[in-house]
Amino acid sequence: MKKILVIGDVMLDVYINGFVERISPEGPIPVFLSKGEKKFVPGGAANVAMNVKAAGCYVGICGVIGDDLAGKDLAKTLSKQGIQIDFLYKCNRTTTTKTRYVGQNNQQILRVDNETKEDVSLDEVRELLDILSKSIHQFDAVILSDYKKGFLSKEITLSLIKLIKGKNIPIFVDVKDMDYLKYKGVTLIKPNRKELCDLTKMSVKTIDDVIKASTFLCKETDSEYVLTTLGAEGMILVNKDTELLYEKTKAKEVFDVTGAGDTTIAYIAAEMAGGKSIKTAVRVANAAAGIQVSKLGTSVVYRSEVKRFLSKKGDINKKIINDSFEKWIGDLEQLKSKGKTIVFTNGCFDILHAGHISYLSKAKELGDYLIVAVNTDESVKKLKGDDRPINSLEDRMLLLSALTSVDYVIAFSDDTPLELINKVRPSVLVKGGDYKVEDIVGADEVIAYGGRVEIIDYVPGKSTTNIINKSKNAL
Repeated sequence: MKKILVIGDVMLDVYINGFVERISPEGPIPVFLSKGEKKFVPGGAANVAMNVKAAGCYVGICGVIGDDLAGKDLAKTLSKQGIQIDFLYKCNRTTTTKTRYVGQNNQQILRVDNETKEDVSLDEVRELLDILSKSIHQFDAVILSDYKKGFLSKEITLSLIKLIKGKNIPIFVDVKDMDYLKYKGVTLIKPNRKELCDLTKMSVKTIDDVIKASTFLCKETDSEYVLTTLGAEGMILVNKDTELLYEKTKAKEVFDVTGAGDTTIAYIAAEMAGGKSIKTAVRVANAAAGIQVSKLGTSVVYRSEVKRFLSKKGDINKKIINDSFEKWIGDLEQLKSKGKTIVFTNGCFDILHAGHISYLSKAKELGDYLIVAVNTDESVKKLKGDDRPINSLEDRMLLLSALTSVDYVIAFSDDTPLELINKVRPSVLVKGGDYKVEDIVGADEVIAYGGRVEIIDYVPGKSTTNIINKSKNAL
């Protein structure tokens, strides 16, 4: 189980339920009749920690609380949830509390905040930083959840980043402070659209505007990535080279955006700490955020919910093998034990055309399950030149997965798919064109264990190169 430490402004959210039946005769204000029920929910950085826990990770929380009843309630609530509270530090300040009065149909009538917003001085928490310096090595990732409530001052934040980077631990930041230089050198910064505008002083009206502003922020802060959340429009990920991923929202209905950012940063860190790619992490986080906004109030999103949510996206995404490679190999072995024939082919499939469709359809006829291995972008460049591929690996895999003839799509980065063939051990190895069996990579290995090799003729005149040349000539 991966360990993640959340550092930031912890809060206690209090919900008081009741109802309104009349307007006060003393003034045009509603009279709220409490039911006498109070619900305590960790908020702010503490809600991030709750979501990290729900994502299946061990989590510790680091922040400052007051020596007051709210601080005790918050610590008690977190401890009951199995969150490590060793780094909750008592200071001479008020524990940030947001009390919401909720009426009929879950309508918020009023919110009352109680907090101390002045910056915590470095001297106040020097003992805490000393404790962290001796314990930080046990964590696989750190989230800085900045709500501008005083704990993550510039001085403290820079000290924390220096300490954490010294241990080569990735840092994920949910920003609020407009002084972005205090986040310099982190792994990922996550602003929302308004925060991005405030941080960069640039327009964020269009998607192109967001990309430019996000890239600027990424370069200025020397961070690896900037992930900008766009509410109903989804989220955009960029790096300093403007390589990007645009994920549209997965929300079906939006009831309450409270905590959506907390859920996003929690799942990004949890996925990447678990070894997932940044793009996979963004997709999972986007799904989790889509679930979050369909809930009311401060709440968490469990990994089981995310799995169910993603499984409903259809067979196309299930075909693409990004994670759980060993489990997939195990599934293939089970299919073979049931007498199913596994067919394997590979290629760049840069611009999908009629020749590809015909070839893959014929390949599928040779067995029960067709696996298509696709060269990564770097591999294509080695084979085809620097101006290729035309389409990214992600796009090529998605298009292939949409074909009914294709059952699984998987990427490989080596010059040849031999290593993958040896792991899959297909019943039939297929290649297109004018190859001789002895010239096909993996043919000797497949034949040696009793499989067979088939060659399918290409459709005359149908090739990616012809399409590219035709397009150039038309310009």
